[in-house]
Amino acid sequence: MVNAETPLGVQPSVMHVRCPDRLPEDTYRQVLELLADMSPVVQALPPSAALVELKGALRYHGVGARRLGEVLRVRAISLLGVDVRVGVGPTITVAATASGQIVGPGGVLAIAPEHAAGWLAPLPVQALHGIGPRQAEALHDYGIHSVGLLAAVPPATVQRLLGGRAGRTAVDRARGFDPRLVVPRALPASATVRHRFDRHTLDGAAVRAALLDLVVQLGVLLRGRGQAARALTLTLKFAGGTRWEKTRRLIEASAHDEDLRTLAYQLMDAAGLQRGRLTGFTLTGEDLADADQVAEQITLDHAREARLVAEAAMDRIRAKFGPTAIGPATTVPLHRAS
Repeated sequence: MVNAETPLGVQPSVMHVRCPDRLPEDTYRQVLELLADMSPVVQALPPSAALVELKGALRYHGVGARRLGEVLRVRAISLLGVDVRVGVGPTITVAATASGQIVGPGGVLAIAPEHAAGWLAPLPVQALHGIGPRQAEALHDYGIHSVGLLAAVPPATVQRLLGGRAGRTAVDRARGFDPRLVVPRALPASATVRHRFDRHTLDGAAVRAALLDLVVQLGVLLRGRGQAARALTLTLKFAGGTRWEKTRRLIEASAHDEDLRTLAYQLMDAAGLQRGRLTGFTLTGEDLADADQVAEQITLDHAREARLVAEAAMDRIRAKFGPTAIGPATTVPLHRAS
Protein backbone atom coordinates (compact mmCIF):
# COMPACT_ATOMS: atom_id res chain seq x y z
CA MET A 1 0.00 0.00 0.00
CA VAL A 2 0.96 3.68 -0.27
CA ASN A 3 0.56 6.07 2.65
CA ALA A 4 0.62 9.84 2.83
CA GLU A 5 4.23 9.90 4.01
CA THR A 6 5.62 7.98 1.04
CA PRO A 7 8.17 10.25 -0.73
CA LEU A 8 7.19 11.24 -4.26
CA GLY A 9 10.42 9.75 -5.60
CA VAL A 10 9.39 6.19 -4.68
CA GLN A 11 5.71 6.51 -5.56
CA PRO A 12 4.11 4.05 -8.00
CA SER A 13 4.00 5.72 -11.39
CA VAL A 14 1.34 3.90 -13.45
CA MET A 15 -2.41 4.35 -13.04
CA HIS A 16 -4.95 1.91 -14.49
CA VAL A 17 -8.53 3.18 -14.63
CA ARG A 18 -11.56 0.90 -15.08
CA CYS A 19 -14.91 2.42 -15.96
CA PRO A 20 -18.23 0.60 -15.52
CA ASP A 21 -19.06 -1.99 -18.17
CA ARG A 22 -21.14 -0.87 -21.17
CA LEU A 23 -20.19 2.77 -20.65
CA PRO A 24 -21.39 4.87 -23.63
CA GLU A 25 -18.51 5.86 -25.88
CA ASP A 26 -19.14 9.59 -25.49
CA THR A 27 -18.96 9.27 -21.69
CA TYR A 28 -15.80 7.18 -22.00
CA ARG A 29 -14.24 9.93 -24.09
CA GLN A 30 -15.12 12.42 -21.33
CA VAL A 31 -13.31 10.21 -18.80
CA LEU A 32 -10.26 10.27 -21.08
CA GLU A 33 -10.45 14.07 -21.11
CA LEU A 34 -10.36 14.09 -17.29
CA LEU A 35 -7.25 11.91 -17.42
CA ALA A 36 -5.63 14.22 -19.95
CA ASP A 37 -6.13 17.11 -17.52
CA MET A 38 -4.13 15.09 -14.98
CA SER A 39 -1.27 13.87 -17.20
CA PRO A 40 -0.23 14.34 -20.84
CA VAL A 41 0.53 10.63 -21.17
CA VAL A 42 -2.79 8.76 -21.44
CA GLN A 43 -3.31 5.49 -23.26
CA ALA A 44 -6.91 4.64 -24.13
CA LEU A 45 -7.82 0.97 -23.65
CA PRO A 46 -11.28 0.76 -25.21
CA PRO A 47 -14.01 0.12 -24.51
CA SER A 48 -13.82 1.13 -20.84
CA ALA A 49 -10.27 1.36 -19.44
CA ALA A 50 -7.17 3.55 -19.68
CA LEU A 51 -3.57 3.85 -18.54
CA VAL A 52 -1.92 7.01 -17.22
CA GLU A 53 1.79 7.70 -16.71
CA LEU A 54 2.10 9.60 -13.43
CA LYS A 55 5.80 10.49 -13.16
CA GLY A 56 5.44 14.01 -14.49
CA ALA A 57 2.00 14.45 -12.91
CA LEU A 58 3.31 13.69 -9.41
CA ARG A 59 5.93 16.44 -9.69
CA TYR A 60 3.51 18.89 -11.28
CA HIS A 61 0.66 18.45 -8.81
CA GLY A 62 2.91 17.89 -5.78
CA VAL A 63 0.76 15.13 -4.29
CA GLY A 64 1.03 11.37 -4.00
CA ALA A 65 -0.24 8.78 -6.46
CA ARG A 66 -3.11 7.64 -4.25
CA ARG A 67 -4.26 11.22 -3.83
CA LEU A 68 -4.36 11.70 -7.62
CA GLY A 69 -6.51 8.59 -7.90
CA GLU A 70 -8.90 9.92 -5.27
CA VAL A 71 -9.14 13.29 -7.04
CA LEU A 72 -9.88 11.55 -10.34
CA ARG A 73 -12.63 9.48 -8.76
CA VAL A 74 -14.29 12.52 -7.18
CA ARG A 75 -14.20 14.42 -10.48
CA ALA A 76 -15.59 11.46 -12.46
CA ILE A 77 -18.48 11.05 -10.01
CA SER A 78 -19.32 14.74 -9.66
CA LEU A 79 -18.92 15.76 -13.31
CA LEU A 80 -19.93 12.61 -15.21
CA GLY A 81 -21.80 10.44 -12.72
CA VAL A 82 -19.26 7.66 -13.35
CA ASP A 83 -17.64 5.79 -10.45
CA VAL A 84 -14.28 4.45 -11.61
CA ARG A 85 -11.92 1.90 -10.09
CA VAL A 86 -8.33 3.12 -9.95
CA GLY A 87 -5.29 0.90 -9.52
CA VAL A 88 -1.84 2.46 -9.09
CA GLY A 89 1.43 0.53 -9.20
CA PRO A 90 5.04 0.53 -10.38
CA THR A 91 4.18 -1.35 -13.61
CA ILE A 92 1.22 -1.76 -15.95
CA THR A 93 0.63 -5.30 -14.68
CA VAL A 94 0.56 -4.31 -11.00
CA ALA A 95 -1.66 -1.28 -11.62
CA ALA A 96 -4.13 -3.23 -13.78
CA THR A 97 -4.21 -6.13 -11.33
CA ALA A 98 -4.86 -3.67 -8.49
CA SER A 99 -7.82 -2.05 -10.23
CA GLY A 100 -9.26 -5.51 -10.78
CA GLN A 101 -9.06 -6.32 -7.06
CA ILE A 102 -11.27 -3.43 -5.94
CA VAL A 103 -14.56 -4.77 -4.60
CA GLY A 104 -17.65 -2.72 -5.28
CA PRO A 105 -18.51 -0.01 -7.78
CA GLY A 106 -15.35 2.07 -7.38
CA GLY A 107 -12.33 2.95 -5.27
CA VAL A 108 -8.57 3.44 -5.28
CA LEU A 109 -5.88 0.85 -4.55
CA ALA A 110 -2.24 1.96 -4.71
CA ILE A 111 0.66 -0.50 -4.40
CA ALA A 112 4.11 0.85 -3.54
CA PRO A 113 7.04 -0.53 -5.57
CA GLU A 114 8.67 -2.20 -2.56
CA HIS A 115 5.42 -4.00 -1.69
CA ALA A 116 4.45 -5.13 -5.21
CA ALA A 117 5.93 -8.66 -5.15
CA GLY A 118 4.54 -9.41 -1.70
CA TRP A 119 1.14 -8.07 -2.64
CA LEU A 120 0.95 -10.12 -5.84
CA ALA A 121 2.14 -13.40 -4.32
CA PRO A 122 -1.04 -14.55 -2.45
CA LEU A 123 -3.45 -13.54 -5.23
CA PRO A 124 -5.15 -16.29 -7.25
CA VAL A 125 -3.27 -16.83 -10.49
CA GLN A 126 -6.31 -15.80 -12.54
CA ALA A 127 -6.21 -12.38 -10.84
CA LEU A 128 -2.88 -11.52 -12.50
CA HIS A 129 -3.66 -9.11 -15.31
CA GLY A 130 -3.21 -10.79 -18.70
CA ILE A 131 -3.94 -14.36 -17.55
CA GLY A 132 -6.96 -15.66 -19.45
CA PRO A 133 -9.41 -18.36 -18.28
CA ARG A 134 -7.81 -21.14 -20.33
CA GLN A 135 -4.34 -20.19 -19.17
CA ALA A 136 -5.51 -20.19 -15.56
CA GLU A 137 -7.11 -23.61 -16.07
CA ALA A 138 -3.87 -25.03 -17.46
CA LEU A 139 -1.91 -23.62 -14.51
CA HIS A 140 -4.45 -24.98 -12.02
CA ASP A 141 -4.17 -28.45 -13.56
CA TYR A 142 -0.44 -28.31 -12.84
CA GLY A 143 -1.07 -27.19 -9.25
CA ILE A 144 -0.20 -23.52 -9.75
CA HIS A 145 -3.00 -21.65 -7.97
CA SER A 146 -1.34 -18.42 -6.81
CA VAL A 147 0.77 -15.70 -8.39
CA GLY A 148 3.56 -16.51 -5.94
CA LEU A 149 3.67 -20.13 -7.09
CA LEU A 150 3.71 -18.98 -10.72
CA ALA A 151 6.68 -16.73 -9.94
CA ALA A 152 8.53 -19.63 -8.29
CA VAL A 153 8.07 -22.18 -11.09
CA PRO A 154 10.94 -22.44 -13.61
CA PRO A 155 10.09 -20.42 -16.74
CA ALA A 156 10.69 -23.44 -18.99
CA THR A 157 7.91 -25.33 -17.20
CA VAL A 158 5.40 -22.51 -17.68
CA GLN A 159 6.43 -22.20 -21.31
CA ARG A 160 5.51 -25.85 -21.85
CA LEU A 161 2.11 -25.22 -20.27
CA LEU A 162 1.20 -21.92 -21.94
CA GLY A 163 3.48 -21.72 -24.95
CA GLY A 164 6.79 -19.96 -25.44
CA ARG A 165 5.99 -16.26 -25.47
CA ALA A 166 2.91 -16.48 -23.25
CA GLY A 167 4.81 -18.57 -20.69
CA ARG A 168 7.74 -16.19 -20.50
CA THR A 169 5.43 -13.19 -20.17
CA ALA A 170 3.35 -14.82 -17.41
CA VAL A 171 6.41 -15.64 -15.28
CA ASP A 172 7.96 -12.21 -15.76
CA ARG A 173 4.78 -10.42 -14.73
CA ALA A 174 4.24 -12.73 -11.74
CA ARG A 175 7.73 -11.72 -10.59
CA GLY A 176 6.87 -8.05 -10.97
CA PHE A 177 8.82 -7.49 -14.20
CA ASP A 178 6.93 -5.62 -16.90
CA PRO A 179 9.00 -3.30 -19.13
CA ARG A 180 6.02 -1.95 -21.07
CA LEU A 181 5.58 1.81 -21.07
CA VAL A 182 2.38 3.81 -21.17
CA VAL A 183 2.13 4.95 -24.79
CA PRO A 184 -0.07 7.99 -25.52
CA ARG A 185 -2.95 6.72 -27.61
CA ALA A 186 -6.24 8.40 -28.41
CA LEU A 187 -9.43 6.46 -28.93
CA PRO A 188 -9.90 5.53 -32.58
CA ALA A 189 -13.48 4.75 -33.50
CA SER A 190 -12.60 2.00 -35.97
CA ALA A 191 -10.17 0.80 -38.63
CA THR A 192 -11.35 0.66 -42.24
CA VAL A 193 -9.86 -0.66 -45.49
CA ARG A 194 -11.45 -0.28 -48.94
CA HIS A 195 -11.34 -1.82 -52.41
CA ARG A 196 -12.84 -0.37 -55.60
CA PHE A 197 -13.25 -2.52 -58.72
CA ASP A 198 -12.16 -1.13 -62.08
CA ARG A 199 -15.41 -2.39 -63.58
CA HIS A 200 -18.67 -3.85 -62.33
CA THR A 201 -17.86 -7.28 -60.93
CA LEU A 202 -20.03 -10.29 -60.20
CA ASP A 203 -19.49 -12.37 -57.08
CA GLY A 204 -16.83 -14.98 -57.73
CA ALA A 205 -13.13 -15.67 -57.45
CA ALA A 206 -12.14 -12.05 -58.11
CA VAL A 207 -14.43 -10.78 -55.38
CA ARG A 208 -13.23 -13.38 -52.89
CA ALA A 209 -9.59 -12.54 -53.68
CA ALA A 210 -10.26 -8.82 -53.16
CA LEU A 211 -11.96 -9.55 -49.85
CA LEU A 212 -9.00 -11.65 -48.72
CA ASP A 213 -6.69 -8.77 -49.62
CA LEU A 214 -8.78 -6.46 -47.44
CA VAL A 215 -8.56 -8.94 -44.57
CA VAL A 216 -4.76 -8.94 -44.83
CA GLN A 217 -4.66 -5.13 -44.99
CA LEU A 218 -6.93 -4.82 -41.95
CA GLY A 219 -4.90 -7.36 -39.96
CA VAL A 220 -1.64 -5.53 -40.71
CA LEU A 221 -3.24 -2.19 -39.78
CA LEU A 222 -4.59 -3.48 -36.47
CA ARG A 223 -1.38 -5.26 -35.48
CA GLY A 224 0.63 -2.18 -36.37
CA ARG A 225 -1.59 -0.09 -34.10
CA GLY A 226 -1.40 -2.67 -31.32
CA GLN A 227 -5.16 -3.19 -31.46
CA ALA A 228 -7.68 -5.99 -31.94
CA ALA A 229 -11.23 -5.91 -33.33
CA ARG A 230 -14.22 -7.29 -31.49
CA ALA A 231 -16.47 -7.03 -34.55
CA LEU A 232 -16.34 -6.63 -38.33
CA THR A 233 -18.59 -4.67 -40.64
CA LEU A 234 -18.72 -5.49 -44.36
CA THR A 235 -20.22 -2.88 -46.67
CA LEU A 236 -20.94 -3.82 -50.31
CA LYS A 237 -21.54 -1.16 -52.97
CA PHE A 238 -23.47 -2.06 -56.12
CA ALA A 239 -23.96 -0.60 -59.56
CA GLY A 240 -26.79 1.90 -59.39
CA GLY A 241 -25.71 3.25 -56.01
CA THR A 242 -27.34 0.69 -53.72
CA ARG A 243 -25.43 -0.80 -50.80
CA TRP A 244 -25.59 -3.66 -48.30
CA GLU A 245 -24.05 -3.64 -44.84
CA LYS A 246 -23.84 -6.13 -42.01
CA THR A 247 -21.92 -6.38 -38.72
CA ARG A 248 -21.00 -9.48 -36.76
CA ARG A 249 -18.91 -9.95 -33.62
CA LEU A 250 -15.87 -12.17 -33.36
CA ILE A 251 -15.87 -14.90 -30.71
CA GLU A 252 -12.84 -13.18 -29.14
CA ALA A 253 -11.18 -9.89 -30.02
CA SER A 254 -8.48 -10.54 -32.62
CA ALA A 255 -6.15 -8.95 -35.16
CA HIS A 256 -5.07 -12.25 -36.73
CA ASP A 257 -5.73 -12.83 -40.42
CA GLU A 258 -7.22 -16.28 -39.81
CA ASP A 259 -9.93 -15.01 -37.44
CA LEU A 260 -10.71 -11.94 -39.52
CA ARG A 261 -10.90 -13.99 -42.73
CA THR A 262 -13.32 -16.52 -41.27
CA LEU A 263 -15.77 -13.83 -40.17
CA ALA A 264 -15.35 -11.74 -43.33
CA TYR A 265 -16.24 -14.76 -45.49
CA GLN A 266 -19.28 -15.43 -43.31
CA LEU A 267 -20.41 -11.84 -43.84
CA MET A 268 -19.95 -12.17 -47.61
CA ASP A 269 -21.92 -15.42 -47.64
CA ALA A 270 -24.69 -13.71 -45.63
CA ALA A 271 -25.10 -11.18 -48.43
CA GLY A 272 -26.47 -13.98 -50.62
CA LEU A 273 -25.12 -12.48 -53.82
CA GLN A 274 -26.33 -14.00 -57.07
CA ARG A 275 -26.08 -11.57 -59.96
CA GLY A 276 -25.31 -8.42 -58.01
CA ARG A 277 -22.75 -6.24 -59.79
CA LEU A 278 -20.27 -4.92 -57.23
CA THR A 279 -18.44 -1.63 -57.63
CA GLY A 280 -16.47 -1.94 -54.39
CA PHE A 281 -16.61 -2.78 -50.71
CA THR A 282 -15.15 -1.83 -47.34
CA LEU A 283 -14.17 -3.90 -44.32
CA THR A 284 -14.18 -2.21 -40.93
CA GLY A 285 -12.83 -3.43 -37.60
CA GLU A 286 -15.24 -2.26 -34.91
CA ASP A 287 -15.18 -1.96 -31.11
CA LEU A 288 -11.39 -1.91 -31.04
CA ALA A 289 -9.45 -3.14 -28.00
CA ASP A 290 -5.84 -2.66 -27.01
CA ALA A 291 -4.02 -5.86 -27.98
CA ASP A 292 -2.22 -5.95 -24.62
CA GLN A 293 -5.60 -6.26 -22.93
CA VAL A 294 -6.67 -9.30 -24.97
CA ALA A 295 -5.84 -12.55 -23.18
CA GLU A 296 -3.66 -14.85 -25.28
CA GLN A 297 -5.50 -18.14 -24.97
CA ILE A 298 -3.62 -21.41 -25.13
CA THR A 299 -4.46 -23.91 -27.83
CA LEU A 300 -3.57 -27.45 -28.76
CA ASP A 301 -3.90 -26.53 -32.43
CA HIS A 302 -0.25 -26.64 -33.44
CA ALA A 303 -1.15 -25.76 -37.04
CA ARG A 304 -2.71 -22.49 -35.85
CA GLU A 305 0.34 -21.71 -33.73
CA ALA A 306 2.52 -22.24 -36.79
CA ARG A 307 0.31 -19.90 -38.82
CA LEU A 308 0.59 -17.19 -36.17
CA VAL A 309 4.38 -17.51 -36.18
CA ALA A 310 4.33 -17.22 -39.97
CA GLU A 311 2.04 -14.19 -39.72
CA ALA A 312 4.52 -12.41 -37.45
CA ALA A 313 7.35 -13.23 -39.86
CA MET A 314 5.36 -11.83 -42.79
CA ASP A 315 4.69 -8.62 -40.85
CA ARG A 316 8.45 -8.19 -40.42
CA ILE A 317 8.97 -8.73 -44.15
CA ARG A 318 6.29 -6.15 -44.99
CA ALA A 319 7.86 -3.66 -42.58
CA LYS A 320 11.21 -4.04 -44.35
CA PHE A 321 10.20 -4.43 -48.01
CA GLY A 322 6.75 -2.87 -48.28
CA PRO A 323 3.11 -3.89 -47.71
CA THR A 324 2.83 -5.93 -50.91
CA ALA A 325 6.13 -7.81 -50.55
CA ILE A 326 4.38 -10.95 -49.31
CA GLY A 327 0.82 -12.22 -49.01
CA PRO A 328 -1.69 -14.84 -50.15
CA ALA A 329 -1.11 -16.07 -53.70
CA THR A 330 -4.65 -15.23 -54.81
CA THR A 331 -4.08 -11.54 -54.05
CA VAL A 332 -0.93 -11.21 -56.19
CA PRO A 333 -2.85 -10.29 -59.41
CA LEU A 334 -4.56 -7.43 -57.55
CA HIS A 335 -1.24 -5.78 -56.73
CA ARG A 336 0.17 -6.41 -60.18
CA ALA A 337 -2.87 -4.68 -61.67
CA SER A 338 -2.37 -1.69 -59.40
